[in-house]
Amino acid sequence: MAHKQRQPNTQTTLSILIEIFLAGMGRSTHPRKLPEKQLPDRVAALLPESALYTQLLEFEARVDAALHRKKVDIQEALKTPPALQRTLRIYVFNTFANQAPRTIPPPKNAEPPTWSLKIIGRVLEDGAELDPASVVPKHNPVYPKFSSFFKRVTIALDPSLYPENPLIIWENARSAAPQEGFEVKRKGDKEFSANIRLEMNYNPEKFKLSQPLMEVLGVEVDTRARVIAALWQYIKAKKLQNPTDPSFFMCDPQLKKVFGEDKLRFAMLSQKISQHLSPPPPINLEHKIKLSGNGAHASACYDVLVDVPFPLQKEMSAFLANTEKHKDIEACDEVISASIKKIHEHRRRRAFFLGFSQSPVEFINALIASQSKDLKLVAGEANRNIERERRADFYNQPWVEDAVIRYLNRKPASGNEGPGGGAGGS
Repeated sequence: MAHKQRQPNTQTTLSILIEIFLAGMGRSTHPRKLPEKQLPDRVAALLPESALYTQLLEFEARVDAALHRKKVDIQEALKTPPALQRTLRIYVFNTFANQAPRTIPPPKNAEPPTWSLKIIGRVLEDGAELDPASVVPKHNPVYPKFSSFFKRVTIALDPSLYPENPLIIWENARSAAPQEGFEVKRKGDKEFSANIRLEMNYNPEKFKLSQPLMEVLGVEVDTRARVIAALWQYIKAKKLQNPTDPSFFMCDPQLKKVFGEDKLRFAMLSQKISQHLSPPPPINLEHKIKLSGNGAHASACYDVLVDVPFPLQKEMSAFLANTEKHKDIEACDEVISASIKKIHEHRRRRAFFLGFSQSPVEFINALIASQSKDLKLVAGEANRNIERERRADFYNQPWVEDAVIRYLNRKPASGNEGPGGGAGGS
């Protein structure tokens, strides 16, 4: 009686084991492709340690989601990179060589007298104060190189001394790579004044404000966005926004000089200030080429306000580049996938031996039946009923006679001559 009470439970377990084994061989009544890194519930039930693995998968999903959000935030920030305002100090000086006194005749085969005009600049750190007469500081790799701050540099020499090429022009658009400075070297032993014209390469673009607008904002040169923001701060500070219609603002006497109206719509602000913005003037410097004294002659230093990229911008770009490289992660995923495949293989083998140990006869019969069914599928005989074809009543059906006639008529077409075929030919 005890054996009969356990029989249903044994049959149920056996059927489950057979299904597991056959599924491992590629046959499943409900085929379903699981994620490569996911463990099925039936496998997890056999491995208590898999609970930790499942928790790690969930944690990985949360980390991936957080990284994706941060990546999107960084990409948006890099589209409009923040900038810091720093001071660019420009050093202009010249050196000379082989400048013999005029009272002494030059020796034979002596090197010709030469001079070099040098223009170098460095971005100063916040609060840093350097002595203009001190040595030029080293370039900080965090900031762009000196030539990046200019569109065009023009150096005009004395045309009476250098009639062939009195103008030296450098253009950023034609430069192969940014430089840390400019140098002009010529032969000569006469002092003169060189004119230097520096056209700034503002990024984003800056404009010179008209006199009325400059009196309102107290700024001479700035970007369009900063000008509009400063106007908005001025309007808020003066409480000029129309209380009944916030899309308008009232013009006080200073703004009336700028816009020429008593009130103005905010939507027209950007269009109205365009006539008050013009290209910024170039920086004009004059340097006297001195050919006497000791060492280099640094006549002056000039400070210019420039916008430099936010220091973390390079790190942010590097972070994005590193997130695109998943070689290590992909290698780990391949190891995990291979391990899960091995787990499935061991689970299939376990199901085979466990099912065989519980009921060897039933398990082997089920296995043979499954293999026979697979063989019929391969042979294309899945729809045939062999047991029914063994009975005589199967051939008493109406279609049998017609099928026999068709079979006999089709027989000569195979190329084998029948008994009457040879007599007809003789």
